[in-house]
Amino acid sequence: MIDRYSLPEMAAVFSDTTRFGRYLEIELLATEAHAALGIVPADDAAACRSRAPVTDAAFVQAVSDREAITDHDVAAFVDVVQAAVGQPAGAWIHYGLTSSDIVDTAWCWALRDAADLLIEASSALLQTVIALARAHRDTVMIGRTHGIHAEPTTFGAKVALWALQIDRDRSRLRAAREAIAVCKLSGAVGTYSNIDPSVEAIVGERLGLTPVPATQVIARDRHAEYLWACAAVGTTMEMIAVELRHLQRTEVGEVQEGFKPGQKGSSAMPHKRNPISAETISGLSRVLRGNLQAGMQDVALWHERDISHSSVERIVLPDSSLMAYYVTRRMQRLLAGLQVFPDRMRSNLDAGLGLVFSQPVLLSLVQGGLARDEAYRIVQENAAKALSEKRSFRDLLEADPRVVVSSELLDQAFDLPRSVRHAAAVFDALDALDAQ
Repeated sequence: MIDRYSLPEMAAVFSDTTRFGRYLEIELLATEAHAALGIVPADDAAACRSRAPVTDAAFVQAVSDREAITDHDVAAFVDVVQAAVGQPAGAWIHYGLTSSDIVDTAWCWALRDAADLLIEASSALLQTVIALARAHRDTVMIGRTHGIHAEPTTFGAKVALWALQIDRDRSRLRAAREAIAVCKLSGAVGTYSNIDPSVEAIVGERLGLTPVPATQVIARDRHAEYLWACAAVGTTMEMIAVELRHLQRTEVGEVQEGFKPGQKGSSAMPHKRNPISAETISGLSRVLRGNLQAGMQDVALWHERDISHSSVERIVLPDSSLMAYYVTRRMQRLLAGLQVFPDRMRSNLDAGLGLVFSQPVLLSLVQGGLARDEAYRIVQENAAKALSEKRSFRDLLEADPRVVVSSELLDQAFDLPRSVRHAAAVFDALDALDAQ
């Protein structure tokens, strides 16, 4: 992932020094577990721990240099560690293990930590969205279907629905965390042929990872589930971003992204204040969904294992983690600084000449005794006339002799508070969510 979309706390999870630090800790724990079983001399296990190299930039370079000879990254890592520990103790490093024991366990360790960051970010975003929804619980605006004015709603109800979806994403992240927080140290084809299963159990307990049955590799449906959770996060962020992009259009003007001092919206047009955060989020969401496709294709491997998944995962697992985290944090910043214009929302609603009340008018005519289709045609004709002639919908209805309903019924049909009286029902679900 390029630095532009990498936040430091998530980037640290996937750095080379962190990765090799995980490899080393798994190796040392396995050696110590073997010592506990009486297979490795206790003094040698202690020497491995005390003489273990620091996995800093110099170590990373040493492994890279060795890999140029071995053409195998884990073998190169083991060679460098063994050389640092020295003989005879160093010979016990990687005892009974295969490369995937180390790599897969390290991947799952990293993804569990990444999931924790994503869950934390989702929880913080959720609180921001809940606060925004409650602040605008009664802010009336036009609801749109197909991009066309439909009926009144509230901005708070709209945002509350975002919050409920973000919470579902958080549930998906928690499930993905559980699925990926596993390990395997069961050897070349997963049969424990050269390693006691208790070694896996000891290492798993020390790392907080659950041992699972496996071939040479941990089943990749777990990784695909994690990528799905990341893609779902991105898709929710895009859903919100697309809505904000529309509401920020000049012709709509109901919200606006925050604009800090010194910021420039355009290199050429000083008046511009573009929805750059929302547009960035939309773009990165596309990449997240693309990465999910690659992860799904990694599930089917030849026999007990091939490495067609390996090159893919080196890209998509860190990148999806970084992007999902980035868009979540970017959305939180966007919504925390969002400018909302209730007066503009009301102005846009009123600009509809009353057409947004066409359904309650239709129901009033039915209530007054007209057949539904007849009532529909009357309302439709007057609505079209109001739109084409820019006249009040209600005035036209009152002048139409076919509209034989009382003024009281029409008053109810055109009553805005009545129209949105149940819009806040979504807050019951939001209140229950917030209490969890």
